[in-house]
Amino acid sequence: MTITICHNPQCGTSRNTLAMIRQSGEEPEIIEYLKTPPSRAKLVELIAAMGITPRALLREKGTPFEELGLADPKWSDDELIDAMLKHPILINRPIVVTPLGVVLARPSKAVLPILPNPDIGHFTKEDGEVVTYESGKRAV
Repeated sequence: MTITICHNPQCGTSRNTLAMIRQSGEEPEIIEYLKTPPSRAKLVELIAAMGITPRALLREKGTPFEELGLADPKWSDDELIDAMLKHPILINRPIVVTPLGVVLARPSKAVLPILPNPDIGHFTKEDGEVVTYESGKRAV
């Protein structure tokens, strides 16, 4: 099964998500999207697959979000996508793609429902939070 993660190694949520995928027994294709940004078509495809709006994918913290005035509702979806393509740091992460679905894994345990084997046992995130899996349930 092919799993892809749009990853930022500087982001704790992204690192935790990658570790959960690996703990599930999968080795994903890792795309460091700041080094290799998606094409417009790919970004539009990911947004549609997640069932969210471009605005919902915007990252505010540690980005030029405020200085560009992107909170203003005047920006169209196309303009927001243009901003993300020009400044990939504006794309929230991690985005995980599997044959079972596509998610913005925020929080990191949001990746579990789309993993082929979500049984990661007891997983301890970098901040010490424990994520567990119980048969028939998802992350607790």
